[in-house]
Amino acid sequence: MPSTEPKGPLHGVTVVHLASWGPGPYAAMLLADMGCEVIVVDRRSAMITTVPPEQDPRRRSQSSIALDLKDAGDKRQFLQLIQRADVFIEGMRPGAAERLSIGPDQCQQLNSGLIYARMTGWGQTGALADTAGHDINYIALSGALDAMGSAAAGPVIPLNLLGDYGGGGLYLVMGILAALFERQKSGQGQVVDGAIVDGVASLTTATLGMLGVGRWGERGQNLFDGSCPWYSVYRTRDDKWVAVGAIEAAFYRQLLEGLGMDPAAWDRSKKGVQAALREALSDRFRQHDRDHWQRVFQYTDACVTPVLSFSEAMESEHHLSRATYTSLNGIGQPNPGPRLSRTPMRQPAPPPSPDRDREVIAEQFQLFREDGP
Repeated sequence: MPSTEPKGPLHGVTVVHLASWGPGPYAAMLLADMGCEVIVVDRRSAMITTVPPEQDPRRRSQSSIALDLKDAGDKRQFLQLIQRADVFIEGMRPGAAERLSIGPDQCQQLNSGLIYARMTGWGQTGALADTAGHDINYIALSGALDAMGSAAAGPVIPLNLLGDYGGGGLYLVMGILAALFERQKSGQGQVVDGAIVDGVASLTTATLGMLGVGRWGERGQNLFDGSCPWYSVYRTRDDKWVAVGAIEAAFYRQLLEGLGMDPAAWDRSKKGVQAALREALSDRFRQHDRDHWQRVFQYTDACVTPVLSFSEAMESEHHLSRATYTSLNGIGQPNPGPRLSRTPMRQPAPPPSPDRDREVIAEQFQLFREDGP
C-alpha cells in the first residue's frame, strides 16, 4: 500500500547542502521539514560541531555523503549531484567556492535552473565581506544588540537566535522559496545572497519606524525593552520568573486585579508613576511562587506567563496539547512548522552520521568517479 506519511509541500525538490555551520544547517532543516530531499555533502575529515552529527536536529530527515572537493574524483561526484539538484546551499567566505571551481558560474553552466544559495554573515559584497565574524558581531553592527537590555547594564545577548537563525537561516529560506517560485515562470535559476546583517536589518523595521517618529530612545527607555513595568519580567518567591506583557488597557486592568491591586489607584498615564508601579509589582510577585501566579493568570487576558526553561517548555500543557515538540535519538526538538492544512510537513526522521547514505545516493543519482559529469 502507498505510504500515508505526509510528504510535505516541497516534495520532489532536491537540495544539496555543502556542510556548514549555524544558519546553513538550519535552512537545510527547514527545507527538509517542507519535504525537500536534502543531501548533506559532509567533509571526509570531521568538522567541529556543537552536537554530534547523528544527533543534530538540524540534520533531521536528510541523507549524507562525504566528499573531498579537492579530490578530482570526489569533485566529479559532487558536480553530478549539482546537475540534478534544484537548490545548492553553501556557507563559505566570498570567493571560496569559486576557488574550488564550484561557484555559481561553474554550477549553473551544468544546471541552468539551479538556485545557488549563499549564506554568510556580511554578504558577498561590502566593506567587511572578506572578514570573519559571528552572530554577536552581525547583530552588533545592525543596531539590534545595542537596543537590548537595561539602561544600567550593557547590551543583553539574545543567544544566537536573532542573527544566525532569524536573520540568517530563515531569510535564506525565504530567498530560496522566492527563487523556486520565480523559476516556474522563467525556467532559470539564480543566486541568493543571504547575509545575516541584511536579515537582522529587516527584522528591525518596526523599531526603526518608531525611532523615525521619535518613539524609540536610548536603551532602557522603551516599551519593548523591559523598561515599562507592564512589559517586563519579575522574580517570584522561589527565585523563578514571570513575564508580563499587559500593554493594552484591558489587559493591564486584569493584571492588577489578578495581583489584588486597585486599578483606580494605579493610573499608569500619570507622570512619575512608573517607578512606584514597578516596585509594587515586584513586591506582589515576590509574595508567591511562580506556579501560583501561573494558576492565577493562565486563562486570563492579563498576558502573564511563567518564564520556562527549555525542559519545562517541552513539557508545558499548551505545547503538549499542540504537539509542539518531539524527540529523536533522545534529543528534544520542535516539530516542523508552520502547519499546513492540505500538504502537511514531513514527520522528522533521525539525522544521518557523515557518509551514512553514500551507496544509496550514488545509486540514486548515478554518481561515478571515472568520467566527468
